[in-house]
Amino acid sequence: MEYLEAALPAGAGGRREDVEALAVVGERIDDETLDLFPNLKIVANYGVGYDTVEVEACAARGVAVTNTPGVLTAATAELAFALLLAVRRRIVAGDRAVREGRWRGGWADPDFLGRDVGGSTLGIVGYGRIGRAVSHLAAAFGMGVLYHSRRREDEGWRSLDQLLSEADAVSLHVPLTPETRGMLDAERLALLRDGACLVNTARGQILDEDALVRELVSGRIEAGLDVFAHEPEVPRELLGLPNVVLTPHIGSATAETREAMTRVLVDNLLAVERGERPPNPV
Repeated sequence: MEYLEAALPAGAGGRREDVEALAVVGERIDDETLDLFPNLKIVANYGVGYDTVEVEACAARGVAVTNTPGVLTAATAELAFALLLAVRRRIVAGDRAVREGRWRGGWADPDFLGRDVGGSTLGIVGYGRIGRAVSHLAAAFGMGVLYHSRRREDEGWRSLDQLLSEADAVSLHVPLTPETRGMLDAERLALLRDGACLVNTARGQILDEDALVRELVSGRIEAGLDVFAHEPEVPRELLGLPNVVLTPHIGSATAETREAMTRVLVDNLLAVERGERPPNPV
C-alpha cells in the first residue's frame, strides 16, 4: 500500500474520486483499498500473477482487473533454467571463490563438483505457458521431462507426489491460489530425492518456507529461489548456504520483457477508457 498511500491526499478520508484507473505492481487491492477510489473502473496489474488483487471484490463493484500474460513467458522460463544450471553446476560458488581469491588454479576442488543437467529428469509443476517453455529448454539440454497439471495430456503426466519422488530437479510454475498455497508442505518436500534441486520462480507461498529451510539447512536437497513467502524478507538461514542460489524476484526482468509488459498494460487501460472490453481481463 505504500505507493497508493503516497498518492492519496490528506483529509476527506484519503478518498480520490478523480481516479478511474490504477496500475499496480504487487500492491494489495481489497475492499479497504477500493473504498478509497469510488469511481474506479480498472485495476491493471503489471505482471501475470494477480494474487494480491481481490478479484471478487473488484467484480462486485464493476471494476475490471487485467494482467500482462504471455509476454513474460520466455524471460521467466529462461530464469528458471538459469537457476537450475547455476545450482547444478555450482556457478555462484565458483564465481565467489574467484572473486575472493580462494581459487588456486586447480580443477579438482570438491566444492565445485556439480551434477549433470543433461540426462537427468526435470519435473515441472504447472504446465501452462511458462511450464511448457521450460520443458522446451529442458529437452534442448537432453533432459527427460515429467509434468503435473490439472489436465493429463500424455505419458509424461504424474501425480504431484509421483513427480516429486521421481524427478532429479523440480521447477514450480503454478499461480498462487487457495488450492496451491502451501501445496509443497513438509511431507511433500520429504518426497524429493536426496540431492534433488528445487527451482521456484512462481510464488514463495506455494511452499511451506519453514520446511524448505529445514531441508536446505540439512543439505539433503538444493534450490534456486527467485521468490519468497514474505518478500523482500529472505530467511536468514539461507544466506550462507552453498546449496542455494537466491535472486530478487527477477523472473520478468529483461528490458525487452518489461517494455512488452508496459505495452500490454497500457492497451488494457486504453480499452477501458474507450468503454471496450480490455484484451487481458482476469
